[in-house]
Amino acid sequence: MKKDEITVFSNQDFLKRVSDVLVQARENAKTAVNLSMVYAYFEIGRMIIEEEQHGESRAAYGAQILKELSTYLTGTFGKGYSAENLKLMRRFYSVYSHDQIGETVFTQFKNLPEVSTGRKFFLSWSHYLKLMRIDNMDERHFYEIESVKNNWSLSELKRQYNSSLYERLALSTDKDKVYRLALEGQKVETPKDAVKDPYVLEFLGLKELPEYSESELESRIIDHLQQFLLELGTGFAFIGRQVRFTFDEEHFMVDLVFYNRLLRCFVLFDLKIGELKHQDIGQMQMYVHYYDRMVKLPDENLTIGILLCKEKNNAVVEMTLPEDNSQIFASQYETVLPSKEALQRFLEEHLEEGNGDGAI
Repeated sequence: MKKDEITVFSNQDFLKRVSDVLVQARENAKTAVNLSMVYAYFEIGRMIIEEEQHGESRAAYGAQILKELSTYLTGTFGKGYSAENLKLMRRFYSVYSHDQIGETVFTQFKNLPEVSTGRKFFLSWSHYLKLMRIDNMDERHFYEIESVKNNWSLSELKRQYNSSLYERLALSTDKDKVYRLALEGQKVETPKDAVKDPYVLEFLGLKELPEYSESELESRIIDHLQQFLLELGTGFAFIGRQVRFTFDEEHFMVDLVFYNRLLRCFVLFDLKIGELKHQDIGQMQMYVHYYDRMVKLPDENLTIGILLCKEKNNAVVEMTLPEDNSQIFASQYETVLPSKEALQRFLEEHLEEGNGDGAI
């Protein structure tokens, strides 16, 4: 090669890896700044409350403190320190000064500092503004844990809360696991843990259609696959749609096929826009048996089949499936966000009756 020739470096993988290091460093710096402000706001809230308690016993005194502090901080640091924002910091301290959470589930954050009460914070200020508006402490803990575990954005946290994820998981489990939701979040250890009832699919936009077909439902799910995966929960990976297999010279199509990394098994979805029939359950049983015998590897666990339907008759489902069923589940889907109040009432009735079965 001549001296004046220039070697063109084209190792795109190397360039991307170096770029990723810088992107991650910037994200880490941004996260560190956000967390530092959360700790600072907690401390400011503490100082405001203590100053109010040491001052005169008049409501006007507290208002005067906020007004003077707001003027001083705004003049020193700029925007973000209005009296309303200072009230939020005060409330933040009030809510979280006696609010402990099982930090042991976040071993990756063991080096985070603790406030005077021993509490640690893991999320952005915007997340905590949403969380501290949740009055039920167990529910608040659950959403905080899930936000950290799944790296939920603020918009995703709001969506999961508005879709009543806590209530839906509580409805499909037993009393002991309802208690564990507040300590550990959602734990996927058995096939039943991976199933929700109902699934909330408001992001598909189907409520705007007077009628739709099963193929339309499937297409909408594929178009919104990322949101659907978030709705499914932890550990799901998409394999394919209309996955074909041939048995006894007859062709069959599985609507949607996923794999759950935590359970180490295939998860098959069959979509039904009407009421679920016993024939549909029988067909899913055949799909599951085929995957167990012909597709899964010897070290993988048994396949799960989920019939996602608009309506179902629990008596028909229970009579069709064997008593020891742990592979096939029927779940309804909703095209609009459910009422949290209605789900909460249903949850209370469910627990009072002691119905811990929850499989179908």
